[in-house]
Amino acid sequence: AAAAEALRRHGYEGPVALVGKEKPVDRPNLSKDYLAGTAQEDWIPLRSEEFYKEAGIDLIEAEVSRVDTAEQVVQLESGETIPYDALLLATGAEPRHIPIPGADLPHVFYLRTLADTKDIISALDGAQRAVIVGAGFIGLEVAASLRQRDVGVTVVAPEEVPLAALIGDALGRFVQDLHEEHGVDFRLGRGVNEIGQKAVTLDDGAVIPADLVVVGIGVVPRTGLADEAGLDTDKGVIVNEHLRTSDPNIWAAGDIARYPGPDSEPVRIEHWVLAERQGQTAARNMLGHDVAFKDPPFFWSQHYDIPINVTGHLGDWDDDVVVGNPSEHDVIVGYSKGGVIKAIATIYRDRENLQAERALAEGDQEWLRNLLVLD
Repeated sequence: AAAAEALRRHGYEGPVALVGKEKPVDRPNLSKDYLAGTAQEDWIPLRSEEFYKEAGIDLIEAEVSRVDTAEQVVQLESGETIPYDALLLATGAEPRHIPIPGADLPHVFYLRTLADTKDIISALDGAQRAVIVGAGFIGLEVAASLRQRDVGVTVVAPEEVPLAALIGDALGRFVQDLHEEHGVDFRLGRGVNEIGQKAVTLDDGAVIPADLVVVGIGVVPRTGLADEAGLDTDKGVIVNEHLRTSDPNIWAAGDIARYPGPDSEPVRIEHWVLAERQGQTAARNMLGHDVAFKDPPFFWSQHYDIPINVTGHLGDWDDDVVVGNPSEHDVIVGYSKGGVIKAIATIYRDRENLQAERALAEGDQEWLRNLLVLD
């Protein structure tokens, strides 16, 4: 969606087809305000159908069955084909499923699409208890949203501190405390052995009542089309710094794209803002601009009324420095490896987060080090 709009902004006047099973929606909202009942459904589409018509973007709700690189056509499940001179693959990711007895029961849900969220909301009618499997950002955002609907929530996860591997012990314990203050029950260091009709059985034998279960244990990139088209893939679709795949007429962006990171090591990032920026960069490169994608990743996570903003590459750090106090909702955390600051997380320090984004993009380690000795 971001790429289609960028093509028009940069002067392309030829045909643009935007093809997918789901219309472009505000996906982060699906686990946040919309699930909590505080956002109206008409807020969820990114653009109106009138917008796409006026922009000359052909919005096609359909599943793509294959990409024929020799003929340069995209084939839909209906058999219809759409020719292309330049193609962007932005097929995203799909939830990882849990391989245990009862995982296919009708009250077990995964959250990725608007339809998924609607199914969860429908299941809340008369529900008193929910079990969330997984204490990552999606699982905890779902927990917060269900608590705002007065549903009892138990979170089950194998780690001892939620999110600690990603954002560190200090912020992880703060997030856990915040959820516990809102009535969430945590069963950490535990796994789920079986899901029953009205309860979940843990690996220690504990039985947790559950009218519904939401599983959030990560996602896998949807590389099927790229694999079948013969593109280079390895835990994602391999692209160069211009987001171009091994086929010169095809680009990839978003959750599927494995691109050169800060140290030229391939990285794949599952963040909304980064996907938008990659789509915009890919669009420019389709038009011959030759722009290297160097933007630091950014994401935010909302827990009740507390947002956590993160800028930079969080996947590989060995030390964190905490400036301020998470419990006072005023904190900066820096993440470094070998003394090099890789990422910054903040709570209610938006200006510093934006400045850190620029410093990370420019490699200004001195500014970042000075930021982490404030207060």
